[in-house]
Amino acid sequence: MTDKLAHYRDALQALGQERIADLTEASTARYALDDAYERALDYCLEQGFWNFAMRAMLLDPSASVEPAFGYAYAFEKPADWVRTYELSDNERFDPPLLDLRDEAGTWYADCDPLYVRIVSKDAAYGRDLSRWPESFANFAALYLARRVAKRITGAEPSAELLSELKRAKSDALAKDAMNEPPRFPPAGTWVRSRLAGVAGRENGGW
Repeated sequence: MTDKLAHYRDALQALGQERIADLTEASTARYALDDAYERALDYCLEQGFWNFAMRAMLLDPSASVEPAFGYAYAFEKPADWVRTYELSDNERFDPPLLDLRDEAGTWYADCDPLYVRIVSKDAAYGRDLSRWPESFANFAALYLARRVAKRITGAEPSAELLSELKRAKSDALAKDAMNEPPRFPPAGTWVRSRLAGVAGRENGGW
């Protein structure tokens, strides 16, 4: 859990710089951080299916986009979309919808409505810094430091910073994955044949 001032200070600390007093400080460091912040955060959100940024939505067909052929309905991606996690024709997302087309900011499908789960950059999701776990906050601060390093220090990011950033990203992804509920992949043909054999024996088969 963090806030924007703490996030900026963490980035500056990674560069060995003095902390800023507040978010209105008239300094080169603060201006550089402001300029890089939005794109740096979008990049970090794009790197994983972060639980804290996950948003489920029901979408109605677009009133302005009409499919020219193929699928019956068009659904415009939400303005806060970063990555698609799953889509379905029902609110339980079971089964996931695989028969669709993703094209130019629009999903095309034959169902109405469309249920989606996305990584969101909305202020109540991915851009709500109070929702960030410590591992993601560390990753995001190090990436912000990488983006502003040359402007603030006059030098390219150090090898040490880049190495630490790589570790932080891996750590954040691993910890986030641990918070996922268990998922059971579809049974393979060998498993299905074994189960069929068991069922056959129980029903008087061989």
